[in-house]
Amino acid sequence: MSDDVTKDTNGNILSDGDSVTLIKDLKVKGSGGVTLKRGTMVKNIRLTGDPEEIEANVEKVRGLVLRTEFVKKA
Repeated sequence: MSDDVTKDTNGNILSDGDSVTLIKDLKVKGSGGVTLKRGTMVKNIRLTGDPEEIEANVEKVRGLVLRTEFVKKA
């Protein structure tokens, strides 16, 4: 395993296809005022090349990039 392991806020290792839960309300920039609420389940994440970011699709926003500091593994 390399040093570029993607981990959630609790230190759990994330991989492609995992589900995560938001730990904080997040305003989505460029989406016309959409706010993702704390506790929202995000399924089937994709890892990016950056260990601090994941890519996901949620109800209203496609191709969303989330910082791993705001999610925990579900």
